[in-house]
Amino acid sequence: MHHSSGAGPGPSGRAIPGSSGAVRPMRLLGDPVLRSAAAEVTGFDAELARLVEDMYATMYAADGVGLAAPQIGVPARVFVYDCPDDEDRRHLGAVVNPRLTEANGVVVPGTEGCLSLPGVTATTPRFDHAIVEGYDLGGAPVRVEGTGFFARCLQHECDHLGGGLFTDRLTGLRRRRALRAARRAPWARGG
Repeated sequence: MHHSSGAGPGPSGRAIPGSSGAVRPMRLLGDPVLRSAAAEVTGFDAELARLVEDMYATMYAADGVGLAAPQIGVPARVFVYDCPDDEDRRHLGAVVNPRLTEANGVVVPGTEGCLSLPGVTATTPRFDHAIVEGYDLGGAPVRVEGTGFFARCLQHECDHLGGGLFTDRLTGLRRRRALRAARRAPWARGG
């Protein structure tokens, strides 16, 4: 997911996530990996830790607030985030094999973008409250709760792992406009 406005909080504190990672090429709309359901992660090992470091590095390089593994071509159920909520509290972490266990509250329209559709944004309806349950890199259970913009981010990243994109949440004119913008973007395949 991409920032809706301005630059977010920079990394601070202990070892900076992604500082040992490599920036991997971003997969863009049209790449089949973005449209297939990702596979459950079974190995909580050094390979997973390296993937997550690369995901952080790639997310920060693209000025993103969330990134799912399929966006760098890895069909695994993992996402990372460094995202503010509406009260500007920072949320930072990675979730392995996440399940969106709750998405409720009011449905709020808000500007949304995606690192796999650079430059394309649209007002997208999302629930104002979300809970994701999954595992950390060591295989311990985690529960992440979000409101506002962070709830939007959690829903957006979970969509990616099922092969979904934010444009799927749009209807009518909004959907047509967003897809037209994507077709006309400089990165679009086949112009």
